[in-house]
Amino acid sequence: MKRINSVSLLVFLLLALPLAGHEFWLEPQQYLFSRTDEVNIRFRVGEHFTGENWTGNRQKINTLKLYYADISDDLSDALSEDEGDSLQFSIHEEGTVMVAFNSSNSFIELDAAAFTTYLEEDGLYNAIDLRKHLNETDSVGREYYQRSVKTIVQVGALKTNIYKKQTGLPVDLIPLSHPYQLKNGDSITVQALFKGEPLSNAKIRTWHKLPTGVTTNSYMSNAKGEIRFPVTTSGEWMVSCVQMIRLQDDANANWQSYWGSLTWGYTGKNINTAMAR
Repeated sequence: MKRINSVSLLVFLLLALPLAGHEFWLEPQQYLFSRTDEVNIRFRVGEHFTGENWTGNRQKINTLKLYYADISDDLSDALSEDEGDSLQFSIHEEGTVMVAFNSSNSFIELDAAAFTTYLEEDGLYNAIDLRKHLNETDSVGREYYQRSVKTIVQVGALKTNIYKKQTGLPVDLIPLSHPYQLKNGDSITVQALFKGEPLSNAKIRTWHKLPTGVTTNSYMSNAKGEIRFPVTTSGEWMVSCVQMIRLQDDANANWQSYWGSLTWGYTGKNINTAMAR
């Protein structure tokens, strides 16, 4: 086995930094709650469903909404100006609860090789092909990006249909059956929408996190924007994908990407009640 000395390793890590913080998700302290429990949701950024708290604040909000029963609450004022702030609220009625967040744009510039690696990793082959067609393969990638992320939690035993509500997020990942009514080993279908339309032929990842580690799989969405996969009713789950479009006549960037994720899980004090059918 070829050895890598400490200097080479440091250089490698420095070169890899532009690709760090690939995924972004909403992470409650647990997913199964009793009525009046305080829900604390952190905004996480990292790799392989493992990360750190974000450095954003209220200024990064495009939309931040809470959905439960027939209620849709604007939570934009719930975050402060402090970097890395999290979201806290309590629900006083039983039911399924969803939080959806869309960030304002950020900008990144990557060298040609790093940009191509990123496109390949996320299955953005249309962008790769267009860069070849435009003779841009050896050019830097200048990109705006924004996040469209959701989490679904369960309060008490009452299951409601809020989980499948379309949120209007640019990338909206929607489970087509209730995550908290699944039996262990059941399969679930998740549909990806991009600006309200099915996102077909897209690379979509699933992540399953347990105390022993994280398992990930990749799927290509069908013509309806759907993937289907088996679920173990333990630990935490995330589904994620990226969509990218070409920008025209923008002085700063050539590309706009939209990052989507959906989380749910089976951790919390009322797990036996919440998993009852």
